[in-house]
Amino acid sequence: MKDKYSAVWVSHSSIGDYLKCPRAYYIKNIYRDPKTNHKVMLMEPPLALGQVVHSVLESIAGLPVEERYIDTLLTKYEDAWKTVTGKRGGFPDADEEKKFKERGAKMVAKVMANPGPLMEKAIKIRQDLPYFWLSEEDNIILCGKIDWLQYLPESDSVRIIDFKTGKFDEDEDSLQLPIYLLLAAHCQTKPIAGAAYWYLDRDDEPSAVSLPSGEDAMKRVMEPARMVALARKLNRFVCKTGGCRHCLPLENILNGKAQFVGVGGYNQDIYVNI
Repeated sequence: MKDKYSAVWVSHSSIGDYLKCPRAYYIKNIYRDPKTNHKVMLMEPPLALGQVVHSVLESIAGLPVEERYIDTLLTKYEDAWKTVTGKRGGFPDADEEKKFKERGAKMVAKVMANPGPLMEKAIKIRQDLPYFWLSEEDNIILCGKIDWLQYLPESDSVRIIDFKTGKFDEDEDSLQLPIYLLLAAHCQTKPIAGAAYWYLDRDDEPSAVSLPSGEDAMKRVMEPARMVALARKLNRFVCKTGGCRHCLPLENILNGKAQFVGVGGYNQDIYVNI
């Protein structure tokens, strides 16, 4: 009998964590502080920026088109920024925060000037955290949130749109599109007609990208998902180099060398490196 509580849950971010460093995966996805029983996270300025911009844009996804007041997005941005201001966003000083905040404001202003698909019909997956059984045999569930599903009425289909707030292009070998394709195929009923990345730092509109086939997507995601499931079964999460740029900053949390700055929305204890 399927039991989602005993299953291994994987996502684009957690699989990425494991492939970068199993030890980093453990600290970010399994470890709980024995005093609070909370998971922990290390906040850094790029992460804070991405969280705020995504929350602002996603806040209108579930609204009818006529109620998406694009001209209020900067106001929403100012309000949302309050959740990451100062140390809580990992900013070492006011100048660094100002730089990131202005960068995010420019992204939001760009969207306001060129809303494109944001002013067209969208499909909102009803689950707060969309998920489905990737493999019942391996007891693995795949979960994740898709930034935007643009509805295409002429073909009664959807296009996957992912907002990018970083400065670099998504790697061609990234598992993001295969994972989004699988989630969109299993968590809503419309066929998937395409996908696009919207690089908000530089582009006025989303850029189309090629989707893999469903079979290829499943194959590419299953292999690392099984690796994660096996590591959890064996309880083995060792950094391949004995300490790398992915796990060492997180070790500071466990060693008491990071500063606690608050509790996040998912009951995570948020830390910043001193």
